[in-house]
Amino acid sequence: MLLFPQRLPLSLQSLLIQLVACGGVAVMPGLGASLTLWQAALVQGVIAAGLSRLAQQPVWWQPLHMLFLPGVWAALHLSLSPAWYLLVFGVLASVYWSTFRTRVPLYLSDRRAWKAVEPFLPTERQFRFIDLGSGLGGVPLYLAPRFPGGQFFGTEVAPVPWLISQLRAWIKRLPVVFLRRDYTRLNLAEFDVVFAFLSPAAMPALWRKAQAEMRQGSRFISLSFTVDGRPPDREIALAEGARHRLYFWQM
Repeated sequence: MLLFPQRLPLSLQSLLIQLVACGGVAVMPGLGASLTLWQAALVQGVIAAGLSRLAQQPVWWQPLHMLFLPGVWAALHLSLSPAWYLLVFGVLASVYWSTFRTRVPLYLSDRRAWKAVEPFLPTERQFRFIDLGSGLGGVPLYLAPRFPGGQFFGTEVAPVPWLISQLRAWIKRLPVVFLRRDYTRLNLAEFDVVFAFLSPAAMPALWRKAQAEMRQGSRFISLSFTVDGRPPDREIALAEGARHRLYFWQM
């Protein structure tokens, strides 16, 4: 969608969506529509969610867009205790944790990406796979039962996503190991396949680390973000737009 270029980071794309939705509500009085502030907030949320869908953002962004302005309105009118704001801050901090330092927000991949990874995994031998910044654990939890010859790991620094991953592995009874550790402190030589869905800001340092540590013949896979200096050996389009591509390098 040209109005919201795919090359824009999700944060900037989302800000643009919110502004366009606000503009749509602002012109309604001129078209004869009379809205209260609460109704305007709801309409703005619906428009923003629709634009998010048209922009092909991950599906979980749509409720965020829908509830953002109504949430602001509610916070201003409900006279909430300051303790609630502290609680919300604590929850957000436990989810996003060191995003300010790593510049890697909580991106969640989907089943299309998980399936696209399958052809890049060895079937004739045992291997060790790790998802760097594993979020809620979707990638290794999907792949583990399909590749009994693999050992699957995820690493995540944010406490809440890491805990959710642990609980999901326990409920599914899958032997996936989730480390609560910064991926920069791992030795990538210990793994045969390294998967990452991080951010453009993190990719240059990660690529240097991969080149320095990963063994010959190992495989590096990145969702959405490529690297400078070496074109991928293969790429798969998951949907329209550069953000929906899987990149593969044989080290």
